[in-house]
Amino acid sequence: MSWIAIADADTRHFSAPDVQGFLPRGSLVIETRLSPEERPQTLLAYRERHPWERSLSLQAIPGGGIVLITSQNGESAHVALALEASERADLLRITYSWDAPARWGRLAIERPERGSVRTVLAPRPHPLWLTDIQTMATAPHMIQLDGDVEFFAFSDCVEPLGPMPSLAANVPLLTQGQYRPVSKLQQGDLVETVEHGAVPVLAHVSRTVPARGSFRPVRLRAPYFGLQQDIIVAPDQKLVVSKPMVEYMFGCEAVLVPARHLVNGTSAIWQDLKLTTTYHQLVLPEHETLIAAGSALESLFIGRIRRKPENLAQSLLGPLLRNSLPEHMLSAHPVLRPFDAITLVEQSAA
Repeated sequence: MSWIAIADADTRHFSAPDVQGFLPRGSLVIETRLSPEERPQTLLAYRERHPWERSLSLQAIPGGGIVLITSQNGESAHVALALEASERADLLRITYSWDAPARWGRLAIERPERGSVRTVLAPRPHPLWLTDIQTMATAPHMIQLDGDVEFFAFSDCVEPLGPMPSLAANVPLLTQGQYRPVSKLQQGDLVETVEHGAVPVLAHVSRTVPARGSFRPVRLRAPYFGLQQDIIVAPDQKLVVSKPMVEYMFGCEAVLVPARHLVNGTSAIWQDLKLTTTYHQLVLPEHETLIAAGSALESLFIGRIRRKPENLAQSLLGPLLRNSLPEHMLSAHPVLRPFDAITLVEQSAA
């Protein structure tokens, strides 16, 4: 079933076949920015006293990092993950996953805008009551939620970490002489790339996520960016822009522009339709440039994750054979900052 609760400033959603009982395994995902004043923040806190006392608290403490405290019937568990100084300026995705029967838990910090992941184990986690999850999601007066939290969501699965797909199912990718939806492409199919022509698809990955925060869909609109039709992508999907003005403005032949930097109400807009959305992407032999409806998009970057068994196991790529995965080098093209991206779009439209 996956996502059973999603909440933000405008949404209070909960859906489960049976509200009674426990959720023995699952994940809590929170996306937030931290206070620039480095003040202590209670990101999410909840307490219930009937039929016995239980609580959950996720805090950001200057000098103490991200701290998770859970308690049930007088028994508490505490886990902390230190913050790096540079993380305070970025959007953070904090994921707490638990598998109570296996006595395993994990607290993770991801930086969606940079692709980094850090984790710490949370041994012997408590299962969560479904009624508590329902209350947290639908009764804002019953919880403490920091104003910098963009959304929080509960899943009944241990959610993956690491490289994430970023193309809506119907985004057309150029294959041999024709466009095909990315959702229809599988291992062994050939897709066209700017760098090496037709290359084989090594793997197809997909994931359903809350349509919020760093997952909030962006509609890129034709005819901007060379598009022949509108396409929907994740905010961190990068376009490869190589126009004469790029070399003039930035001194290089091409730049990478995250879709979130392009949202201006004209050439790109937020696409708010659903509670969740499903993204797809392709693992290719190298870090390539795909052709999507006439526009150049970056393929999935997986780096050297095959050399890190723990990171690989907790990612969407975990089910794949380690020896079947390539090693990707970072693109030589620079990633534009928000101001530079806005300037480029304005010059392109002029």
